[in-house]
Amino acid sequence: MARILVAEDDPSVRAFVVSALKMKGHEVVAEEDGGLAAETADAEQGRFDLLLSDIKMPIMDGIGLALQVAAKYPQMIIVLMTGFADQRERAHGLDAFIYDVITKPFSLADLLAKIEDALAGKPVEVLSLARQAQEGI
Repeated sequence: MARILVAEDDPSVRAFVVSALKMKGHEVVAEEDGGLAAETADAEQGRFDLLLSDIKMPIMDGIGLALQVAAKYPQMIIVLMTGFADQRERAHGLDAFIYDVITKPFSLADLLAKIEDALAGKPVEVLSLARQAQEGI
């Protein structure tokens, strides 16, 4: 299974994500901020298969973390998560660095499917704006 670094400032979301990933057999290291996650990535010399990070965090946000990780460890897959539409829009400029953005709230099944797709290198399904409106996304 994969080695995953999680950066999430909300303790309940962090616990949910860590439990879900461990349940699937992944090795998980979790930090409560992007700055701490960046330090962990450096201390581990980038030996993670995937970074799963919230975008909006108080000290170093997920965008800053993604940029830093992508520059230092280009082999690491990056998946971001957010509950804020404006934050999701900020991530669109990072298409070359990130795999995808998961919108909160998400189900256990949605989270695990997105992580498995990312790890497998499955192309991201892009929905048109019309389809998103139709499906209520």
